[in-house]
Amino acid sequence: MESGFPVLSFLVFGPVAGALALALVPAAQVRLQRAVALATTLAVLAVALQLWTGFVPRGGFQFEERLSWIPAIGAEYHLGVDGLSLLLVLLSALLGPVVVLFSMEHVRQRERAYYAALLMLQAGLTGVFVALDFVLFYIFWEAMLIPMFLLIGIWGGPRRIYASVKFFLYTLVGSLLMLAAAIAVYWHHGSRTGVYTFDIVQLAQTSYPGSLQFWAFLGFFAAFAVKVPLVPVHTWLPDAHVEAPTAGSVVLAGVLLKMGTYGLMRFSLPLFPDASRELAPFVLTLAVIGIIYGAVLALAQDDLKKLIAYSSISHLGFVVAGIFSFDPRGEAGAVLQMIGHGLITGALFLCVGMVYERTHQRSIPKLGGLAHRLPVYATLLAFFALASLGLPGLAGFVGEFLILIGVFAASPAFAVGTAVGIVLGAAYLLWMLQRVIFGTLPEQYAGLGDLTALELLALAPLVALTIWIGVAPRPFLAVIESALPALLSRAWQ
Repeated sequence: MESGFPVLSFLVFGPVAGALALALVPAAQVRLQRAVALATTLAVLAVALQLWTGFVPRGGFQFEERLSWIPAIGAEYHLGVDGLSLLLVLLSALLGPVVVLFSMEHVRQRERAYYAALLMLQAGLTGVFVALDFVLFYIFWEAMLIPMFLLIGIWGGPRRIYASVKFFLYTLVGSLLMLAAAIAVYWHHGSRTGVYTFDIVQLAQTSYPGSLQFWAFLGFFAAFAVKVPLVPVHTWLPDAHVEAPTAGSVVLAGVLLKMGTYGLMRFSLPLFPDASRELAPFVLTLAVIGIIYGAVLALAQDDLKKLIAYSSISHLGFVVAGIFSFDPRGEAGAVLQMIGHGLITGALFLCVGMVYERTHQRSIPKLGGLAHRLPVYATLLAFFALASLGLPGLAGFVGEFLILIGVFAASPAFAVGTAVGIVLGAAYLLWMLQRVIFGTLPEQYAGLGDLTALELLALAPLVALTIWIGVAPRPFLAVIESALPALLSRAWQ
């Protein structure tokens, strides 16, 4: 794969080519549109799996592609993956065919544009994880906004316009602060070394004065905190999730939220290690507040989708706590938890979408007894709920356990806060299961059918990976641990 084939460019621009191909398919050829979308995502997944098999767990970037792009400002077309970005690229590639399979079963409105938006979203997300030049990173970061804005605004629920505009504005404001901070870093690096570059690797090798670190950290942090999201800049997330179509929610929870935690590890800690350590208590406090606040609000929800949305705020708080523990175990757990959360919460949103398509209902009190008519569905919902609460043997456990160890090593007080979140998580998920799958089946649902073959096909890889990571996480941890010393060595000092 490293013998000349531009594998990373294919992963980024393959979906773009698929979206362009869809534009050539006549509007009436719906089956062909679905086939093009599925074939594109499967091709991307196949190449991503070859990337995984060809990756050698060691420090530094692999599969690099580098071309001169805008020499006047020192911007390059520079792509590469390390152990941090590889798993997120794989996650993005995996969820592509998963959401297309679900959509083939349930989406019947403007399908050509819908699949094109999904493919463009996948391209933007993959680009964020492989870009090694800040200008390129920023373009992908912003480009991703457009297809997600369209997915929520066109195929969303009754309040879709409000939710899509709110999502767009929150992200845009955070992004502009990040851009201003990046320009300050660029000028300082250029004035000190004589090399004006946006190369992320070179920028991370320079030491910045304390005041610049402090303000630049806050600029980058604003963008990443919105995207995670951390309290108090989280309010766009429940609205976006509730109004988004199921596929949008899956990609939003599965991959898009990871852009924030990825940014913290790729930029904040390597570029501003002193400011990161100085502000770690502040960030840990926000993370623990988010863990407990998200869990308490999830406990209070009657809307199934909103419950899963608030659980994401709580789970992503764990990831941020692990990152700012400055403990190698906590940070490895944070990356593994990103992947586990993407699989598990993505699957839970699929489960919500599947029951909604059958009942047109997300209100938990109006559901109940689904195990009587949908035993396979109820089993899978319970499986992913138990994985989400951190049952040993499933993906959610390993990451959370490592994070707890890392946070405890940093501060037992913060570890107690995160442990409270685990207890609350078990409470709202088990209570949700009790009300949704047990009890008496409402009479109007007596004719419901269980999962279809396409729905099972969409969930199958998520089940397999949830078990694999829970039972044998070593291959994933080896990849993650290979990247951390080179990436975070200055932050660990």
